[in-house]
Amino acid sequence: MYTVRPPIILPWLYPTLTWHRNRDEKRIFLTFDDGPIPDVTPFVINTLKNYQIRATFFCVGENIKKHPDLFERLLESGHRIGNHTYNHLNGWKTPDDIYLRNVDQCHQLTGTNLFRPPYGRARRSQYKQLRQAYEIIMWDVLSGDFDVNLSPDKCLLNVLRHTQNGSIVVFHDNIKATPRITYTLPRAIEHWLGQGYGFGVL
Repeated sequence: MYTVRPPIILPWLYPTLTWHRNRDEKRIFLTFDDGPIPDVTPFVINTLKNYQIRATFFCVGENIKKHPDLFERLLESGHRIGNHTYNHLNGWKTPDDIYLRNVDQCHQLTGTNLFRPPYGRARRSQYKQLRQAYEIIMWDVLSGDFDVNLSPDKCLLNVLRHTQNGSIVVFHDNIKATPRITYTLPRAIEHWLGQGYGFGVL
């Protein structure tokens, strides 16, 4: 179960995590989780290039290892990289020492100071340790593109209805998301540009 917008209590419970950027600036921050993979990441890179947009990619370490050429394309295209653990671990189900080592293993490949927990799930004890080295990036708009039961039209509606100034929007460059992200991403960008939004990296 997921919600497009995080429950209002979560930012209150976790105020040290980043949920959005400045609400006074008409700017959106596009983020992409789980890649890089050959099936979807090139589409995302090419779509962003067409609109001259830079974004932030939260990469899984084992995917960087498998597809170093795609990772290099992300860097060469000027996108920002975030750490998404080496094996896409769920922090709620992983002992702290194993989880933190897994994050560090990904850091050896990314060298970034941005981190996003897979599934948005980590323990307070894990956050406490991670905050010493990372800005922990959450979101205020979850596209739902990973939901195989969600229609592409509904995915598009999710992001258009809820995005506002400073929003951090989550998409996924993974196989499950393909039908929805390929439909939604260019249409959403066209809409936002028409509304006068700019785009930023985290």
